[in-house]
Amino acid sequence: MSLEGNATTLHGSCHCGSLRVEFSTRLDPAAIGPRACDCSFCRKHGAAYVSDPDGRLRIAVSEAAALLSYRQGSGAARFQLCARCGVLVAVTHEHDRRLFGAVNAGCLDDPVALGAPGTASPQLLGPEEKVGRWLQLWVPDTELLISGT
Repeated sequence: MSLEGNATTLHGSCHCGSLRVEFSTRLDPAAIGPRACDCSFCRKHGAAYVSDPDGRLRIAVSEAAALLSYRQGSGAARFQLCARCGVLVAVTHEHDRRLFGAVNAGCLDDPVALGAPGTASPQLLGPEEKVGRWLQLWVPDTELLISGT
């Protein structure tokens, strides 16, 4: 997908810089409210996610050993964390050989540029409903780029 023109690219990383994210969107960042997931895993990480189904998300990993992927709950989503500093940078889901993702707003360099946060309650949804919601809200143009592979 090409986001030429009036796209905004927000950059971020984990604390040590081993995982870097680029989130590109044509939406006004001030209109994108981070969604704070109320599951126990996300609450313990203070995670609130942003995405744009017409955007692009790139997760660049310095080397394979720096990436820790964790599944919990239904196991349908993978939480992408830094194996070195522990920061949760994104969540992804593979569907029909396509990677969908949302970035943890807390790892962005300028999370203040985003809109007011809200709460999401995926625990209230069944497995199919969760996936359907992700396919509507998350970035379908997500790349996980691991250096050296």
